[in-house]
Amino acid sequence: MLRTDAERAEAAALVQDRQRWLTLCGLPVPAQADVPALFRDPHTNSAGLFEDGKLLACMVPAHDPGLSWGEGPCLRLGRLHTLPGQPDDITRLIALWASDLAARQSLPLVRAEILARHALQAEPIAALLRRLTDMGWDVRGSGPGGREGDRVARLELTAEHRPRLSTLISCQTHAPHLAVEDRSST
Repeated sequence: MLRTDAERAEAAALVQDRQRWLTLCGLPVPAQADVPALFRDPHTNSAGLFEDGKLLACMVPAHDPGLSWGEGPCLRLGRLHTLPGQPDDITRLIALWASDLAARQSLPLVRAEILARHALQAEPIAALLRRLTDMGWDVRGSGPGGREGDRVARLELTAEHRPRLSTLISCQTHAPHLAVEDRSST
């Protein structure tokens, strides 16, 4: 979990770098939310993936009793951002970690949404979705997403205990600290 002001500031900078990179590539960026400010907020239960002291990804994991498009409780990965220029291995590690964390929480699924302003079969979203399905994610269609209402692709990943994951990831996210997501705030 991101606990210090410095870690939260680093996450906000990572998000800004990611948004700038997405814009330069002509890819969608959330229209309404100030996502960097969300990561600076000490009340946001955000987490980071670090390697050798460098922040490679940040996200807001939350126990979610059910999304409007999904049935039942899940671990929701919100606001997931990776450092631009990093390989897909980081996304794969995040998927493995989230699947294991959900299983340790006795949650059956991990759910996430990614911006998809056009048809899911159109590039560049189609290539991203192919990579994610290769990692074990299932695409559950598209529709308005979360708080902003931007069009998103909806993803699910089955929870699975991964006891050997600790050789790749030293997890310091303690399951009891995952709050139920409050949809009323922005």
